[in-house]
Amino acid sequence: MKYETQRLKFRKYNDEDFDYLFSLLSDPEMVRFIGDGNTKDAKSTTNFLKWIYSTYDVGPDMGLMVLENKKDNTRIGHAGLVPQTVDGAEEIEIGYWVSREHWGKGYATEAAKALKNYGLIDLGENRLVSLIQPNNMPSKKVANKIGMDFDKEIVLGDQKVHVYST
Repeated sequence: MKYETQRLKFRKYNDEDFDYLFSLLSDPEMVRFIGDGNTKDAKSTTNFLKWIYSTYDVGPDMGLMVLENKKDNTRIGHAGLVPQTVDGAEEIEIGYWVSREHWGKGYATEAAKALKNYGLIDLGENRLVSLIQPNNMPSKKVANKIGMDFDKEIVLGDQKVHVYST
């Protein structure tokens, strides 16, 4: 599996990415709409990285991948096709998360569109979802730009989440 777009390349996380992941998870603005909205310490970041690794076991095309700028290999965020359970059903989520210094440059839309096309065309999936907290307007805009529509509101953990789907 090799995801690539005009400006981005996707690659699997490895242990050398810990500090980068920690920089994302420890930034209050970055995690505002992720999970419970609380920053993570080093131990929680380790657990999150282990969870990312576990998603790779689902299949070679699954899991969050580091997004890198093709020109200079700068890490700009992560995105991927992530196995999720939504209302008891197995779903594949298009997940995307761009670091703050790269907001507003179209990277999330570019990555999400590539993942949508890959999931629907190459993997033959009939449906993909994005799980977005109600106040996360930038992520909702990305979902709309790639042709996803609001499907329903669910509670995931203790958090209300909007399900967008293809």
